[in-house]
Amino acid sequence: MNKSELIEQIAKRSGLTLVSSRNALDALLSTVSEALASGDRVQLVGFGTFKVTERKEREGRNPQTGAVINIPATKTPSFSAGAELKKSVNK
Repeated sequence: MNKSELIEQIAKRSGLTLVSSRNALDALLSTVSEALASGDRVQLVGFGTFKVTERKEREGRNPQTGAVINIPATKTPSFSAGAELKKSVNK
């Protein structure tokens, strides 16, 4: 399902217009993104938790040359599925 299809489903299930559904989805996504960027976690009980995890600096290898390279530390978003989501997927 892509974003347009998701917006159509939101509109159908909520009774909102397509424009209102798009605005609601965009507001949700930007709110989650801003929360993660500020270091917060977003927990939607039953659905799951969005959070930022940190990867430490590490050594890697260039696959073409075999040379050792330094891979810098990074932050990455992660998602842990909640119990309700896991149940619905495993029906």
